[in-house]
Amino acid sequence: MIIKKYQAKTENEAMNLARAELGESCVSLNVRTVKQKGIMKLLKAPFVEVTVALEEESETDYDKLIKPINPDLSNDRNIFKPSGFNVVVDENTSVSKKNEDILPEDTKVNEGAYNKSDFESNLKSSVNADFKENDSQLKESESKSKEADKKAENKPVDEADIDAVYELISQTLIDNEVDEDYVEEIVEEAKNRLKSNTPMDSVLSHIYQRLILRFGEPRIIDPAANGPKVVFFVGTTGVGKTTTIAKIASKLFVEGNKKVALFTSDTYRIAAAEQLRSYANIMSVPFRIIYTIDDFEEGLESFKDYDYILIDTVGHSHKNQELKADMKKFIDFAKDHAETEVYLVLAASTKMKDLIHIADSYKEISDYRLIFTKLDETYSFGTIFNLRLHTNAPLSYVTYGQNVPEDIDTFKPQQIVKKLLGGQ
Repeated sequence: MIIKKYQAKTENEAMNLARAELGESCVSLNVRTVKQKGIMKLLKAPFVEVTVALEEESETDYDKLIKPINPDLSNDRNIFKPSGFNVVVDENTSVSKKNEDILPEDTKVNEGAYNKSDFESNLKSSVNADFKENDSQLKESESKSKEADKKAENKPVDEADIDAVYELISQTLIDNEVDEDYVEEIVEEAKNRLKSNTPMDSVLSHIYQRLILRFGEPRIIDPAANGPKVVFFVGTTGVGKTTTIAKIASKLFVEGNKKVALFTSDTYRIAAAEQLRSYANIMSVPFRIIYTIDDFEEGLESFKDYDYILIDTVGHSHKNQELKADMKKFIDFAKDHAETEVYLVLAASTKMKDLIHIADSYKEISDYRLIFTKLDETYSFGTIFNLRLHTNAPLSYVTYGQNVPEDIDTFKPQQIVKKLLGGQ
């Protein structure tokens, strides 16, 4: 695994630097705002530092669910170390470790068996720790790491103790509704990569990183090279498509200063069309109902100078073949005439079995990216992880309330992974 840091004025600029060097497959592990020091803070604005990771060729086939990487990448790397974690990438990688002082006395690696209640407490404190580390602290930590490694080699951890750690991590993930098959693969991969005397927080750090890499980098709406980007939002009734469109439109129009038009092909529900019309009126952006392909073609021509055309579609059961066929006609027409993206909108509170059926059904219409809504209505986030791996579709946005445009954000895997591992 290659782990490096990039600094720029914004997160997007930093990620662009990372992708230029490492390729599109690199993913963000951590983002932090860094304030200038001393008198420089009066002269220069704060900057953003993004820590990214990239799989190397030796990764397993399961890891390659993430896009293939460039085999010629440099091995030069900076080290990612969340506070409270020992970072262990693999046996041959120089890593940064935090010493074992964060562990309760009866849970230290070389001082007896792990206690379940202490482990759970330490698990939560570890995954909730702030990501703060400067270069001088990093060098000091690396020095301590080498000394700790020498001691650990002389005092291997009892296998029963480390097995208990893996068992508790597995149960925490399963309790958060991560599919047991995925949990087993992740834990087995960690066991195969890490030494038997690896400290508990190093195991946590390793699994934390692997979960983030499996989520992959979020993919939000990209601007078109020429003409407007046509964006369809599809999904079943009641998942919050119309409100989500309004939130995205508002951010593009108000914050991004882009020219946005709103269309709807939902001619079955008057209330849905009127709701989107109301949002359009508030933002003072064009609104149009498209009943036929001819209407759609006319609309594309009328707004050819715009940046984005966002299209609400009829919410219906994924079993309704007739409505799916109609939707596919609009999407196929758009792909032939403009740059097009499709977003499948799903409620995070939906049962896993239903999510799979819905996702598989919409694959018959088009490839898509995933938007999860109603994160404020659930306590279990494993379904998001499961569906990401099941569909291999990129995650994009998440929403967590009805406020427009506030309650929406780009998907941040770090936040969800912390919750999956028992953090807040």
